[in-house]
Amino acid sequence: MASIARSSLLRQVATKPAIQNSVIARAAFHTTAKRDILPPLPQRVVGTVNDAAPVPLPSPSHGSYHWTFDRLVAASLIPLTVAPFAAGSLNPTMDAVLCATLLIHSHTGFQNIIVDYVPQYRTPRARKAAIWGLNAATVVVGLALYEYETSDVGITETIKRLWKA
Repeated sequence: MASIARSSLLRQVATKPAIQNSVIARAAFHTTAKRDILPPLPQRVVGTVNDAAPVPLPSPSHGSYHWTFDRLVAASLIPLTVAPFAAGSLNPTMDAVLCATLLIHSHTGFQNIIVDYVPQYRTPRARKAAIWGLNAATVVVGLALYEYETSDVGITETIKRLWKA
């Protein structure tokens, strides 16, 4: 049905004079007017055009150390996930290490998303709320994983049962 409508619109464009063609073509192929989904945030200019861009202070918790730590945690998840099933033993200590590593990996991943996409200089309150929400969610998930590990079968046993189901 759409191909029939599109070809009739093309015929309309071809029969109109050249001046009106561009207006009709734009109107024919765009169903809605151009609208911004969200209005732009308030903008402010600090300093003058001749001022140098501020260089952030070096910090060992950001940059290459942070990136290396994230990659090491991500790489350590591979053997921690495979080892319990390959060895055939479901050790509670291995389960706890797997849960802690998953929690750290998730927390640092979401923290990187907040740092990258919620700018502090434009929306300081939203960023602070997002960081506090992430910290609260990490604590709640950590407590839930601890409770699940101590009073139920654990993560690896659950995965093993789901795999056989």
